[in-house]
Amino acid sequence: MAPKSQQGKRLGGRKMPKTVRNKEISVSEVEPLNMESMGHPEIYPLVLTTKTQEIFNCRANEDFTDEQPYKLIKKEDIFADFHKRAAVSDFYPFKKIIQEYPGDELLLVYDKDFKYGLNFYLIGTEEGKENYFNPPAVSEEQAEQKELKERVPEDILIYKPPISKPWVSLGSEKEIEEESVKESTKQITYMISRKRSAFGAPIQFSDHNASSVKDAYVECTAYPDKNFTLKQLEKDIGMQAVPHVKDTSTQTRWTYPKNAAMQYYPREFLEMEKETLGQSKPFTDFLNNASISVEIALQQNEIMNTFIDDWKCLAEEGGTFGDKTDTHLKEFQSFTDLHSQMETMVTCVSWHPDIYGLIAVSVAVRLSFEDRVYFSSKLMLQPSLILFWSFSDPIHPQLMLESPDDIFCFKFCPTNPNIIAGGCINGQIVMWDITAHANRIEHIKTGGSRSKKPILKPMFLLEPDSNKEIMYIRHCAVSSIENGHKKVITDIHWLPDTFEVNRTGSVFENRSELCCQLVTCSADCTICFWDIRPQKTLTPQPAEKKKEETIEIPFDIPTTFLHLDLTWKPLFKIKMSKGETSLDHCPTKISLCEDPLLYKIQDKLLAQNKVMQAEGENPYQNLESGLANNLKPIDDFCTKFFVGTEEGEVIYTDWKLERDSETGRLMTKKPVNLCTVHDGAVHTVQRSPFYKDIILTIGAWNMAIWKEGVMTGPLVQSSCAPKRYTSGHWSLTRPSVFYVGREDGYIDIWDLLEKTHEPAQSQNICVTMITSIKPWAFSTKQQFIAVADYYGTLHILEIPWTLSHPSANEASSVSHYFEREVKYLEYVEQRKKIREQDKKEMDLEAEKIKSKTPQKSKEQLEAELQMDYESYLELEKTVLLNLGLIKMTDKTSFTDME
Repeated sequence: MAPKSQQGKRLGGRKMPKTVRNKEISVSEVEPLNMESMGHPEIYPLVLTTKTQEIFNCRANEDFTDEQPYKLIKKEDIFADFHKRAAVSDFYPFKKIIQEYPGDELLLVYDKDFKYGLNFYLIGTEEGKENYFNPPAVSEEQAEQKELKERVPEDILIYKPPISKPWVSLGSEKEIEEESVKESTKQITYMISRKRSAFGAPIQFSDHNASSVKDAYVECTAYPDKNFTLKQLEKDIGMQAVPHVKDTSTQTRWTYPKNAAMQYYPREFLEMEKETLGQSKPFTDFLNNASISVEIALQQNEIMNTFIDDWKCLAEEGGTFGDKTDTHLKEFQSFTDLHSQMETMVTCVSWHPDIYGLIAVSVAVRLSFEDRVYFSSKLMLQPSLILFWSFSDPIHPQLMLESPDDIFCFKFCPTNPNIIAGGCINGQIVMWDITAHANRIEHIKTGGSRSKKPILKPMFLLEPDSNKEIMYIRHCAVSSIENGHKKVITDIHWLPDTFEVNRTGSVFENRSELCCQLVTCSADCTICFWDIRPQKTLTPQPAEKKKEETIEIPFDIPTTFLHLDLTWKPLFKIKMSKGETSLDHCPTKISLCEDPLLYKIQDKLLAQNKVMQAEGENPYQNLESGLANNLKPIDDFCTKFFVGTEEGEVIYTDWKLERDSETGRLMTKKPVNLCTVHDGAVHTVQRSPFYKDIILTIGAWNMAIWKEGVMTGPLVQSSCAPKRYTSGHWSLTRPSVFYVGREDGYIDIWDLLEKTHEPAQSQNICVTMITSIKPWAFSTKQQFIAVADYYGTLHILEIPWTLSHPSANEASSVSHYFEREVKYLEYVEQRKKIREQDKKEMDLEAEKIKSKTPQKSKEQLEAELQMDYESYLELEKTVLLNLGLIKMTDKTSFTDME
């Protein structure tokens, strides 16, 4: 059989149609390839295998020589080979040509140089065979050209000298002449000469003062010549061709309207027409021809999306801040309070929900409890403040909110950012209303003399301006110090506007769609729920008594929460007791089931602010008193939440109270789950902005990630860090990223898709402890993270592209990772149960074996002890003999020596 290359050449002369590609084609049906394109249609190249060469005695380089590279083969021998080897024969593709050959012998030529592509070729005509033996005469010129071609290789180029051509002008000399500079003024010629008698005389040069001799020099100064002064007249004339425009309109008025309806229905074939059409040959042929194309199109639709925009996939997102390869946080701005007379630290940070570049921070004095007691008189003169910083002014705060004591946590109201609630170190809750100053802080954003970009100034200009107006805002209301918390408030949260709770912790619908309730936790081991609406009084007070108790309110204090001032009590309390012991859990941070994250409700805030501006009335000015009686309860609402304690415990408990069966009092439920994974106080308990049931906790030397409903332990728990962790926060745009602050001023950036056992990278921000971290996404192109430190400085850092833009399937990849961790915890729990069961079975077997063994009597035990003692004496004697301490000749026995 011929090799594949030869078959490819034989079959490659024409393209096979698509319909017959997969069908079997016999070799006899394919015509052999001839050399018609090269001018030799009688030549048929072929390949003869070693077996065929031995059969026909036409072996290369043995039967063929340079003097006689051909051989005549009889047709009978070829037919005998066909009969013996059939299609395996190398001559089989030329069977038809051999049968039609008129002579008895065919000429087979050995193509040593592969002139025709293969090692042999067959001449299929008598005329071709005759021309091979008797080639036609070639003229001398053709022979010389042939020799020249053979001698000169194709790669060598023959040099042909260029032939000069006449110059043809295309107008370039005129352009050169026009652009050339020509002198238009007539040149003045001066001729200077000396006397004839002085020609050739020696010349002596010396210094000479030209001003001391009269007419020693001539000064040619420039002067205006009126004859050559040109006056240029200029005149600006504008011309514009404006077509005449004429507005016309026509409208046809419909005088008599009329209601009309029209219904279309599809036209269908009759049953007889369907049968006739189904049996018709054109219709069958059309289906057979179109079925292949339709099947291919359906397969392509299943394999790939034909409607995807390839250009969008190829193009990169433009206008991004920074380089995509940059993974480090870049400092954008920093703020420090220059007016403070004492050393302060930043305790809490919160971005304004809807104003660009406005951030609020609470500051507290850096003193221990003993120092606070010692400097208490001095601290009373120093105001406790919440500062509002703007990107446009890094020196002066825009607003200063006063409070009775240092603020350790505060939050903007989700439904009205002008309402702010904060928790003090003395256990009181403070309320502010900055609605009257909203235009002042919004003016920073809209324009005026300010700009979004900070202006860099020298250090000597960065002094506090005495003429700068400092806006101090007093609080609207303060909670009752007797009925509230007894220690510092460590965390505060607004309940969402979708529900509200009553005094027993039951959940009801919120029809007002306003956030009116707060949750606080304190170091006094309690969690309190507060309601900012006026409480209903059972016994109305007389009007005369009300007049006596009325106090004049300063004009600069809003009356929004006047009904709460100094009388505000919690709605109900939750005591975090440890069960049977008298000790209690000390909560530091909490995370509710629905945490109203500000970055999710930014659009809602803007809509509500527009409605408030249109109506000109603040909805918090006229709050209805207490809970309404006809509210609908929400039965299937989850009232469980996470709590982080000062001892490093993470508690999953319920805020809903239950009645004690014995006393009938409302009691706090026992915790659903309690795990101790941190070695110190928990500083962060936060739900993921992408998964409602994933919680991040950070405390002491490690961090942990939990899943709500999984009681066996955390999904991820890090090893001990080189420095203590102090704060943390989830990324707002990437599900796998979160930031952790350390006490040495570094930020650990974790990426769960890159590494789960250690941070992806660490970056130094400051030289002291980081107290708070708060990221914020103003747009997809610009995101910031605020980092506060122990020295009172607020650092604003720009988040790079790699840490702010998630990958295509990042959310699903992280979700699958959490699911795998849950399955792993279930497997570990099952293995623990199996191990415990195996241990119980082994203990039972050991007890059975012990019970089966017979107990020995007292005499047997004494005999065994005597035998052990004697064996010990023998061993001791042997050791002493080996050491040479005693000799065998001693008559005294070893027992006598004792």
